[in-house]
Amino acid sequence: MVRAAILVSGNGMLFQSVLDAMYFGEIPDFQLVAMICTEPNAYALRRATNANVEAFVVEPENFATKLSYSMAISNKLRDMDIDLVIIAGYDMPLGVISTQFRNRIIGVYPSLIPAFVNCDDSPVRAALERGCRVTGATAFFADIDGNIGPIISQQAVNILPDERLDSLKQRIMEEAEWKLLPHAIALFCQGKLEIHGDRVIIRGEQ
Repeated sequence: MVRAAILVSGNGMLFQSVLDAMYFGEIPDFQLVAMICTEPNAYALRRATNANVEAFVVEPENFATKLSYSMAISNKLRDMDIDLVIIAGYDMPLGVISTQFRNRIIGVYPSLIPAFVNCDDSPVRAALERGCRVTGATAFFADIDGNIGPIISQQAVNILPDERLDSLKQRIMEEAEWKLLPHAIALFCQGKLEIHGDRVIIRGEQ
């Protein structure tokens, strides 16, 4: 059984996709031990309560530095014997979490990496402004620096003519991110993911 914790900021829509996958039995050998949130009034806390997932609020404002904040989160994860860390709309740097849980942190990003990976603004906005015909999302392992590391899987989303930013963001979530994150977690829990340098090999994939 893989003991997991999910790090969230905001309303927790990605968090909900994991909860839904759990409810429908799509993630085997998986126990969501806790949700850790940066905001005391985030709607994600209600989602956790409704799903009977233990929730903790750890506010960055209560720490002198981002480093000390990440150390507090990491210590909490270690105290709970967490095997897998899931980042779902988490807006703080991972800091020491990325080293102490190396190759055990999974997240999703709203672009087809490497496209717009270092975008200062929204990568979805950047794809629209560059006139891309296709965008999407990428599930990944965080690297040792807390950045996007080896790619687990990707899902393309076509950009429609005259598409607006809000509608494209919503479609990327619904058609890509909400599917990729639970699937990547399931592959991890089944022991099917092997990291070889900068590449992820999925065992049994043809």
